[in-house]
Amino acid sequence: MYALPPGEQAGPLRRPAPWRRRPPALQARPRHGEGFREHLRLGRKGLAIGIDIGGTKVGAGVVDADGRILSEARRSTPGSDPRAVERVIVELVEELGAGHRIWSVGIGAAGWMDLDGGTVLFSPHLAWRNEPLRANLQRLLRRPVLLTNDADAAAWAEWRFGAGRGQDRLVCITLGTGIGGAMVMDGRVERGRFGVAGEFGHQIIMPGGHRCECGNRGCWEQYASGNALGREARILARANSPVAQELLAAVDGRTEAITGAIVTELALAGDAASRELLEEVGEWLGLGLANLAAALDPGLFVIGGGLCSAGDLLVEPARKAFARNLTGRGFRPAAGIALAALGPSAGLIGAADLSRVSSRLRS
Repeated sequence: MYALPPGEQAGPLRRPAPWRRRPPALQARPRHGEGFREHLRLGRKGLAIGIDIGGTKVGAGVVDADGRILSEARRSTPGSDPRAVERVIVELVEELGAGHRIWSVGIGAAGWMDLDGGTVLFSPHLAWRNEPLRANLQRLLRRPVLLTNDADAAAWAEWRFGAGRGQDRLVCITLGTGIGGAMVMDGRVERGRFGVAGEFGHQIIMPGGHRCECGNRGCWEQYASGNALGREARILARANSPVAQELLAAVDGRTEAITGAIVTELALAGDAASRELLEEVGEWLGLGLANLAAALDPGLFVIGGGLCSAGDLLVEPARKAFARNLTGRGFRPAAGIALAALGPSAGLIGAADLSRVSSRLRS
């Protein structure tokens, strides 16, 4: 079993129980440093499988206690049917587990989880409602399973092994189909009172704007995600704009085939229109980060997800927009903005590691 450090009350995901006892008045607030990281590393040395359920693909990997991926496999996401997704997960675990002794399985999925971490309450992109995913998978896999939000898993991985090492207040943003978000504060993932903290992609930044899958209009992810990038590029291409000829050529004139990934690839190759589209998405990203800085005051924003393959073409416009819109600019320290270090594998690395170290793990 994972033994908690002295004086601590819960594992890295438990809410609403506090992570540690409140320190006495006037006592310096304790921080989780390298000693705590070493404790986590030694807590369970066994291998774990991490699963990252995305809107288009399901990734899986065998991960050791140092965050290294020993083997990896992927499948296309089989639509929104939970039973079909469960079958794909079972296939992946059986395939990867054949050559390794696996201690546990961690599942990262987009959406709201209940506080107990067993049910996906609501997943906009997968169209799941009240899905008892953990119980179903534990029955099928006959192994301990931990279920968590995919952005929480990615943030944990970046804090443990990546760009967020050494940070005591970290906000992680993942840019893909939508926008995921998570916070790691003083060595634990902050899930909020009801378990739904970190859904930053659904802050409304344009009232009456584009309709979001969540049901609202004007959500941040409708302006600063891979889907948003693809949508704006398709609009430009359908107008047969002279500046969109590279976009049209890349898809043989089939505008419906334009995706954020294609736009990013063209931008990296030097296409001016694609670079301009990425710059606009970066500006929306920076605006949303400024809002989050006003509310959360982190030391560092780590930006991950598939869209981050654009690198500075995305992040530099975001930094400029962040600086322009930051409340109290010029009179306060500003959070850093860094690209994630672990790339698209952060979610499965974090899910695997959380399944190994979390005291909430059910067997």
